[in-house]
Amino acid sequence: MLSIELVRNDPDRVRQSLKNRGDLGNIDEILDLDTKRRIMVQKGDDLRSHRNSVSKNIGTSGNKDPKLIQEMREISDQIKHIEQQTRDIGARLNDSLLALPNLPINTVPIGNNENSNTVVRTYGTITDSNFKQLPHWDLGEQLKIIDFKRGVKLSGSRFFVLNNKGARLQRALIDWMLDLHSEKHGYQEMYLPNMVTRSSVIANSNLPKFMDTMYQDTEDDLWLIPTAETALTNLHRDEILDSNALPLYYTAHTPCFRREKAAAGKDTRGIKRVHQFEKVEMYKFVEPQHSEAELKKLISDAEDVCQQLEIPYRVVELCTGDLGFQSAQSFDIDMWAPGCHEWLEVSSCSTCTDFQARRANIRYRPKNGAAPVLVHTLNGSGLALPRVIIAILENFQREDGSVLIPKVLRPYTNFDVIEAA
Repeated sequence: MLSIELVRNDPDRVRQSLKNRGDLGNIDEILDLDTKRRIMVQKGDDLRSHRNSVSKNIGTSGNKDPKLIQEMREISDQIKHIEQQTRDIGARLNDSLLALPNLPINTVPIGNNENSNTVVRTYGTITDSNFKQLPHWDLGEQLKIIDFKRGVKLSGSRFFVLNNKGARLQRALIDWMLDLHSEKHGYQEMYLPNMVTRSSVIANSNLPKFMDTMYQDTEDDLWLIPTAETALTNLHRDEILDSNALPLYYTAHTPCFRREKAAAGKDTRGIKRVHQFEKVEMYKFVEPQHSEAELKKLISDAEDVCQQLEIPYRVVELCTGDLGFQSAQSFDIDMWAPGCHEWLEVSSCSTCTDFQARRANIRYRPKNGAAPVLVHTLNGSGLALPRVIIAILENFQREDGSVLIPKVLRPYTNFDVIEAA
């Protein structure tokens, strides 16, 4: 959430930043509401000051003139009316501010869509195989580890079932990534609810923007999380943290639930884009001056997963028009999938600056004893399944139809290969 002070004091900068994102915003409406609210607040303050002054004089002088008392009653009624108007205007102002996305950091490349994203670096070598490499939807069915028909039977389109070694491969990946992040990278592992309150999804920036893509229990107004980030953001909602406790690193595995809206086609075939999937998330609460360095480390931690799996990948900086709603700067990590013959995003590492912290009221007290200030939050997939499974199946497939298991995972799977059926 942007601060009203920023919008009020530098509206041209806000307009230009939103324009760079491809968002027209509603800055004029926000400025108008802000002016009206401040006028109403001043009117209320003036009336309360006058009422208090007259009431004090009545108490001191003992003058209980009925006309004066009636005037004070009328002023009290005016104050109540103004307070209600102020609340109504304030609610409209807050709703308008909640609709604004975060502002990109100045170094983010300007562009309208993913075509303007910048490849920062690549890792690994993409080589042509001496046999036809199958896409995962064919390979998974041949190996009898992915069952699309039963997924549809159970839940409809864009659901799937993992069988036998397919299910064990996913479990091994989750366990290994959690161990890696907690034991090597310094994150604290968390177990989280998969449903959160409306306040939580607003604080994380999912609402109101993404209401149509989330699943809701309407009776209790609980929301299925689209990512562990939603719950992790709210761990310290409405708290003032000690600077000595920062930075705070968290990691968690959760299922993720999303009402994917993309039309049927190549992009939705197989298990690339589904309504339910597993993900290991990394999350940070940091002091603002360390935010840039912490983002670099976050990206490095995600890259470490890819490197240890020995899968070619690339790091891509997103342009302004491709940034997520709450992100000020983002870097995607894409694994190469030779069967699909495409790059698959397995992680998006972002700094949200103080955007989420303002919505969630998360502050810290600096060491110098100054007033509490907002923390910065960062998040990144570490990594997201099932796209990692796709990359493993397609990169490690062999000519006989079997698939090798990456060496680092074998102590977790307790098998080295998925044999051809």
